[in-house]
Amino acid sequence: MDLALVWFLIIAFFWLGYLFLEGFDFGVGMLLPVLGRDEKERRVMVNTIGPVWDGNEVWLIVAVGATFAAFPGWYATLLSSAYLPLLAVLVGLIGRGVAFEYRGKVDSVRWRRNWDRVIVIGSWLPALGVGLLLSWNVLGLPIDAAGNRVGSAFSAFQWETLLGALAIVGFSLVHGAVFVALKTEGDIRSRARRLALRIGPVALLPMLGLLLVVQTRAGSSWTWLVVGLVVIAAILALVFLSAGREGRAFALMAVVIIGSVVALFGALYPDVIPSTVDPAFSLTIESTASSPYTLKVMTWIAGFGAPAVLVYQGWTYWVFRKRIGTGHIPPVRVP
Repeated sequence: MDLALVWFLIIAFFWLGYLFLEGFDFGVGMLLPVLGRDEKERRVMVNTIGPVWDGNEVWLIVAVGATFAAFPGWYATLLSSAYLPLLAVLVGLIGRGVAFEYRGKVDSVRWRRNWDRVIVIGSWLPALGVGLLLSWNVLGLPIDAAGNRVGSAFSAFQWETLLGALAIVGFSLVHGAVFVALKTEGDIRSRARRLALRIGPVALLPMLGLLLVVQTRAGSSWTWLVVGLVVIAAILALVFLSAGREGRAFALMAVVIIGSVVALFGALYPDVIPSTVDPAFSLTIESTASSPYTLKVMTWIAGFGAPAVLVYQGWTYWVFRKRIGTGHIPPVRVP
């Protein structure tokens, strides 16, 4: 296996990690006014992701950075063509991060509600933007032989790419509700479980639709098999959730996103960005990869650095693994 293919698989893994970890982050933020009926319950929801949300966002930085270093042609074409959804992602993540830090700085109902709105908007925008970015990457962009976008900034918007945006939003909503049910206790846990069961069958349909569109266009027998496993995992997740087994439901939601990313990138291979203008203009792993020396150096660095980061992040989740409820929330103390 050559290093270019290895780094294609590593970048797919980075996207997988980001969608799984940031998926429930987005979901918790989007559901903040739905599941949090008073200030204490909203603080419970924020605290479920408080120790980990910033670490989860690192996966996106690493995915984009690895693409820049390993496949500069892929990076240049994708980000220059998709700067509108990328801008939405950046604005949302910045506003959301500021809101997490500032919502408790002033003991004012109006102050906290305004920052809660920023959290909600800052969770919806990145989820939609990431969905567009991912679907544009997999379904293709209108690029010419030089890798430049043809047409306006809106020329890549199609119903299939909008389906991709809804796919990430729908997954995040269900994933976030399952996570809240897993991490909380009392009424909020019950409401989160009921909400996930109510919206799950509908909210996960766009993801299935995106997978079917991609597989119909470029799938193979093994990627179709993976799609089947995704459907089974989604059904079992809702079954276990209805039985109050949130841990197993959460693990199965991980299988859903793992299978989805594998099916999408499996259908994309050996391309990195298909051209909707002419298939001959599609960017491939081979045509966009960095030099063998660059990939070799990156592999050595990743071999030492990645395990340390994974161990640290896993340790963080282990330390903050217990459930929390309104009884754990102290009175507001303004510095």
